[in-house]
Amino acid sequence: MQILSILVLPLIIVAIPLYGLIKKVRVYEVFVEGAKEGFQIGVRIIPYLVAILFAIGMFRASGALEMLIGLLDPVLALVGFPAEVLPMAIMRPLTGSGSVGVMADLIAAYGEDSFVVKVAGTMFGSTETTFYVLAVYFGAVGIRKVRYAVQAGLIADLAGVIASVAVCYWLFG
Repeated sequence: MQILSILVLPLIIVAIPLYGLIKKVRVYEVFVEGAKEGFQIGVRIIPYLVAILFAIGMFRASGALEMLIGLLDPVLALVGFPAEVLPMAIMRPLTGSGSVGVMADLIAAYGEDSFVVKVAGTMFGSTETTFYVLAVYFGAVGIRKVRYAVQAGLIADLAGVIASVAVCYWLFG
């Protein structure tokens, strides 16, 4: 199995051009065309990416995140939600890199094997960067009406957050 896992990527790199040759596809030309399209998409995405990252940076730097956590902490304590993971629940729909930063902060503060970090890690894997996806990808293709996508994404994120806490209490609590 170890040898197979080492060889998988080189085999794929060799197999795709060979398959193209068998099917009489001009592999290099098709690759270059795909690279051109990828570059054009990247250029269209950059403004949306910069805008969402700027907004997230302002949200964190303004102290609004800490203020929101302070307001919600008493309510969350009543339902058994660990207040320490609230920054992850708030940041994860906004940005992947911001939630990685929150995760690193939690690991540094509580240790990698703590209940809080287990909940945050489960939350990280169970939720999506909803606003990032909407801003970047919907913006790149020109979709302006995102109302139902926002609602569906946030409901899915909320389900992931609740399930993360419940599953971690069930498994580790």
